[in-house]
Amino acid sequence: MKSFFLACCLLLASMFPTAQAAPAASVDPALAKQVNAFVDAWHDDAAHARMDYFDKIAADGVYIGTDRSELWKRDAFKEWAKGYFQGKTSAWTFRATQRNVYASPDGKVIWFDELLDTENLGHCMASGVIRKTAKGFEIVHYQLSIAVPNEIANQVTGLVKAAEAGAAGAK
Repeated sequence: MKSFFLACCLLLASMFPTAQAAPAASVDPALAKQVNAFVDAWHDDAAHARMDYFDKIAADGVYIGTDRSELWKRDAFKEWAKGYFQGKTSAWTFRATQRNVYASPDGKVIWFDELLDTENLGHCMASGVIRKTAKGFEIVHYQLSIAVPNEIANQVTGLVKAAEAGAAGAK
């Protein structure tokens, strides 16, 4: 009976392969080029404090920053960031050193991951989701994180815990 059960499990497993078993579909090079230009222009808008930066984020878009409190809907993010943009020559500078682009078969949903060099946060990593509409691309989701080398992760974790404990004690 155990052998029969095991055989059924193996048969079912072979019928439903996991997503890990399938390689990511290659993206049309022309679409990847358009996406890279769009995301680079978005980063350039911030680097030059252009409010057009926020127009590239969908009305229902989300931006997740490096602080655990930074889960922004577009309009709230725009309101928070005004001080970084208005009257300034630069808000923040992110320069992609590597980017991988992926897309749904119809090319309407695109996702990417990127390695970034930044002026004030050092090396960062980010991922995003883009929607292709009749008007062009719009960022639906973007998540930024600081790249912490594994060799110092315990030290960083200790600093974060201490900061959180201090903040909790200050309340």
